[in-house]
Amino acid sequence: MKSYLAAAIQMTSVPDLHQNLAQAEELIDLAVRRGAELIGLPENFSFLGEEEEKIAQAPQIAQESELFLKTMAQRYQVTLLGGGFPIPVSETQAYNTALLIDPSGTELARYHKVHLFDVNLPDGNTYQESSTVRAGSDLPPVYPSPDLGQLGLSVCYDVRFPELYRHLSRQGADVLFIPAAFTAYTGKDHWQVLLQARAIENTAYVIAPAQTGRHYGIRQSHGHAVIIDPWGTVIADAGTKVGIAIAEINPQRLEQVRGQMPSLQHRVFA
Repeated sequence: MKSYLAAAIQMTSVPDLHQNLAQAEELIDLAVRRGAELIGLPENFSFLGEEEEKIAQAPQIAQESELFLKTMAQRYQVTLLGGGFPIPVSETQAYNTALLIDPSGTELARYHKVHLFDVNLPDGNTYQESSTVRAGSDLPPVYPSPDLGQLGLSVCYDVRFPELYRHLSRQGADVLFIPAAFTAYTGKDHWQVLLQARAIENTAYVIAPAQTGRHYGIRQSHGHAVIIDPWGTVIADAGTKVGIAIAEINPQRLEQVRGQMPSLQHRVFA
């Protein structure tokens, strides 16, 4: 593993596939021009609309999103994470899928989100992800990159379930991807503290691409795409505007923190 720059992209995706992909390409280009070698796109990067509308367009969204990720990774010679897009499994359901692609356009890892966001919030928003999304049945993978480190995958609501990240840690994860479309209401109180907790307890870097702003109707995301180091320090924050958070992933820092706080070696139950 070497030192390198990683970027967490922040978008305001809408119910328009091609508009979203154009925005994503602009931000990938920006990240590459700033030196990023590992880039993450947020959950719902290619489409963020009503669940019924999403499932109706899922075959097209899936096909064009996967082609886009492979084309961008190859064109810009970067490793690229698509943080979540629908891949249909029936006429009424899709997997919420994160896809990791290498600079040759080859798929490295795939993860179907296992924890589905079914909540009623006091701000008037009701979310029923399970109405159109089928939960994945497999634990998320860790991809062992010789240059970029051990890369663990997850998606958004997963961040509230620390046992998933302990699994990734046990598989040797150095970097935890947590792409999200975190709600504005919950994000103000929970987003950063949950991300910092996952970084601290697993002494790992966290790369958290995010959605921001208003998408449709009253649906609004918190923003603050961040990169967090293994001590829990936020080392890059995109704020609330469309853009990127970019920071160094440094194996010496990882080794330093794990030497100072060897909690992974002290685990008793997991």
